[in-house]
Amino acid sequence: MSSLTALARALAVRAQAAQPIATVRHVHLSERPLVLIPLTMAGEANAPLAAMVGSAADQPRLLVVPQPRNRDQRFRFAADLGDIVKSYVDSFARHQEDVKGRRRFADAPQLLVPNPGGIEFVRLFGRSTRLRRTWGEYAVKPVVPTLGKWLTFFAERAEHPGSSLMLAMTSALSMHWATGQSAVEDANLAALLAWFGDDPFEAALAAEDPERWPPAGPATDPTFDAATLAPAIERYGKTDADSIARQMTFERLAAALRTQLEPTWQLMWQGIDLLRALPPGASVVERWADDRDAYSNYVTYLDSGGGLPQARRDSAVAAARRLNRLERAQALFDAQRALDDPLVMAEFRLTGEAFAGEVVAAEPNRLDASGARRKLRPHVTVRTSDPLRLGIGTDVQSPSRRSQTGRIVAIDGPDVVLELTGGMGRALTPAPGSVPEVGEHVTYSTVSTSFQPGGNFPSAEDTPWTHGGPPPPPEPTEEDAVEAWS
Repeated sequence: MSSLTALARALAVRAQAAQPIATVRHVHLSERPLVLIPLTMAGEANAPLAAMVGSAADQPRLLVVPQPRNRDQRFRFAADLGDIVKSYVDSFARHQEDVKGRRRFADAPQLLVPNPGGIEFVRLFGRSTRLRRTWGEYAVKPVVPTLGKWLTFFAERAEHPGSSLMLAMTSALSMHWATGQSAVEDANLAALLAWFGDDPFEAALAAEDPERWPPAGPATDPTFDAATLAPAIERYGKTDADSIARQMTFERLAAALRTQLEPTWQLMWQGIDLLRALPPGASVVERWADDRDAYSNYVTYLDSGGGLPQARRDSAVAAARRLNRLERAQALFDAQRALDDPLVMAEFRLTGEAFAGEVVAAEPNRLDASGARRKLRPHVTVRTSDPLRLGIGTDVQSPSRRSQTGRIVAIDGPDVVLELTGGMGRALTPAPGSVPEVGEHVTYSTVSTSFQPGGNFPSAEDTPWTHGGPPPPPEPTEEDAVEAWS
């Protein structure tokens, strides 16, 4: 926890209200997200029990597995969920736009789940369905492995820093607001949203009562399991198939599960409204364009006749490359958030990696004649009261002029003299507004969004013997899917 977040939590307790730790929204929010609230059966590895899913607040659809241990019923649930997910993701693969000579879709799907546990459910459920066969013994409907491929795609993008293709609501809210409770308590969606009401202490206490606010999944409440769920499943199993009694028993079971899911459904849309009220950060559009690229590329891959399921695990080289990509993406996401948001940048000011102040002197037309030809190199002097831990020669960047670089050339007490390059046009006189003026409040930091080259990794054929030599290409097997269920 950062110093400012800790302070915001203390202020939240005093004010009895959630405190903003961001001034803009750092995630993209679709106009038509697909909300998925999964429930799994206790004691079974990722065995689906029910799910509430839909892309409109007033149109939730409830899917129920009355016998979660029954393989046929599990895959019937997967087929029903697959029809919904496939219809949703395909609806975005219609309108394309031209971007530098290539085509991509103008929009992309977005999957929202209540918490990180929902992301883990999607990952495991995708793994257990994408490897299923659509022929032979234990064949499933073709939509089942398609569902698995898409769920795996969403789960992998959820690991990518800055991606908004799949979000956990508790994580998205905690990125923008601090409450007066611990991070563990913030993982409870009802308790987290209680801090946006009139009486957060009482509401947060009520959120701990599973009868008033059931868990947001994928785990269920043990009391509900023992008192309601287990007897209902047992009654369903004892009734004759295709009988009126079984249908009535199923409806009662579905009604009981609906009481566990509807409160979270309402909370999810409440969280969406809170996030939607924030203006998007300047870099959100760029990151969403990357998400649309990823979605467009995957649709093209599936439509090209390939469409093989993702491997069960990466090879050594592929895993190293993926880790390197994620690390570079995290560094870029952190930099973009800081440049987009003064509250995030304040953390860097506390550590001395950034400073803010007023411009007290400026030489906008200064020329550097030391080289073969003269170059425009304005000087500006910034007076700051921030703790400065940057030395002479350090390159810095301003959030308001991202195409411009400033180099510290002198420090005189609270005054910092910067030499500016770039972002002023090609002439020997700067374009209007491109150089900070006297009296302007500016911020400079070492935070940079400049391109970071990827690491150098050996090819798969040159994998060292310490990693098992050149690994054979992974081939999904029936055992992979069976293990995922066990």
